[in-house]
Amino acid sequence: MKAIYQLVLSALLCLALSNAQAVDQSSDQATGQAIKKITIKLDFIPNIEDGKTTFSVCARCHLPEAWGNVDGTYPQLAGQHVNVLMKQLLDIRSGRRQSALMHPFVQQRTIGGYQELSNVVAYISTLPMNPDHGKGPWRKGSDEYSQGQKVYQQYCVSCHGKNGEGNNELAYPKLQGQNFLYLSQQLRQIKSGLRQVNQAMSAIVQGLDYEQLEKAANYASYFTVPKEDMAKSKTWRNPDFH
Repeated sequence: MKAIYQLVLSALLCLALSNAQAVDQSSDQATGQAIKKITIKLDFIPNIEDGKTTFSVCARCHLPEAWGNVDGTYPQLAGQHVNVLMKQLLDIRSGRRQSALMHPFVQQRTIGGYQELSNVVAYISTLPMNPDHGKGPWRKGSDEYSQGQKVYQQYCVSCHGKNGEGNNELAYPKLQGQNFLYLSQQLRQIKSGLRQVNQAMSAIVQGLDYEQLEKAANYASYFTVPKEDMAKSKTWRNPDFH
């Protein structure tokens, strides 16, 4: 529990400081005053049980298992890094990430404040992943799969990891177990400018064509999910909601 608290706290603190610095920079340009450093102390511990209650709102779309949909409408959230989940919720809440579907559900009046956000991401991170998630059309051994492997290993592996394990500390998303159509859709949105990401990711995506992105997403959809992170079967149902 302490470890989860520290990770969530780190994500919140970094994002809060980032937002605060952005405000200071804009006011500095207008007034000529020096930018002041701002520090924010957040003193709370995620509560898994309360997170389960909050997740009942999320389960309406992401499903009680948090497995999302293979058609790409909703991503698999189960087992995702807690810092990644927190960052995305805060980005959507602030408008940094555009999501008409999600925006009403991440507002304080709907889901609560930082405490409630930390509760729900901690809960989601404990859920087992779908052992039968949606995979791409090009299977291992095909030319398209190999081409996607080359793209991924050249451009994606340094952040998302050799097996798509991501990085919790740096809030790089875990790709393993994610539905292919969601991965493909997000890459297309980044390339077309509909989704804003960090400069490094944006530069990489802009430098690749749509076919390369599709094949990289296909390759990523076949990553092996560790057994300890998966549900026992595709018929598993979250006992907290059944």
